[in-house]
Amino acid sequence: MKSFLFVLLGAFSLSACAQSPAPGDGEGATEAAPAPATAGDEADTGTADGRAVAAIRKLNPQVAVDRVAAAPIDGFREVVVGGQVLYVSDDGRYLLQGSLFDIEARKDLSQVGLAEVRRELIAEVPQSDRIVFAPDDPEYTVTVFTDVECGYCRKLHQEIAEYNRLGIAIEYLAFPRMGPASPDFEEMVSVWCADDRRQALTDAKSDKRVPKRNCTSPVSMHYQLGQRIGLTGTPMIVTESGVQMPGYMPPKALREALDQLDAEAAGG
Repeated sequence: MKSFLFVLLGAFSLSACAQSPAPGDGEGATEAAPAPATAGDEADTGTADGRAVAAIRKLNPQVAVDRVAAAPIDGFREVVVGGQVLYVSDDGRYLLQGSLFDIEARKDLSQVGLAEVRRELIAEVPQSDRIVFAPDDPEYTVTVFTDVECGYCRKLHQEIAEYNRLGIAIEYLAFPRMGPASPDFEEMVSVWCADDRRQALTDAKSDKRVPKRNCTSPVSMHYQLGQRIGLTGTPMIVTESGVQMPGYMPPKALREALDQLDAEAAGG
């Protein structure tokens, strides 16, 4: 994995790659996404939180900080930036990158804050901007960032009825891997602009023709959101609590994993 510190220092691409197409690139095909909200914009630099934000901005003033909180280790703040967790010393001088693992609890503590950020950001997406395949009374709901071209995205969609049968609702968000202005992006806009989005998505994933359409669609915002929460590949499956699952999972395996997470949450 590329060092995120390298990204901060000079090759900051998380927001640049996620920008909406410039005016004139399409015919009103996408909704312009707002600038990402940034935690700590008004933070007092006399506080540990403020110093942590200032330290990140010293490396790159354009970076969006999504969360600042006390770290599980004394003397550090936990900072979530572009889907990555960093630890900044309370004096703002030192930065640590990597997972923080609690050996006794056998738990990756760095995933806790990141899951909360994912949960909050995904919750901001209106239901009307999602393509939903759900049973009548779902026991679980997962958000899936999908692309019409990727093989495992297609495999997941071929099994959509089985996910639903097992009580899992799938709520799709768009993540065209080839980026804005690509044919992949345009096709996903056509899907989200279709009168019957569910059928259009099914057709696109089956190599059937989807009539080209332009409208004010959420595809750009979905793409930016995926960049912001650290998406590195599709499909990206995220639970209601913000936990990221390890890529494509067959229906039975996903159900078992969701049951396990539910049991762990109930047990504290």
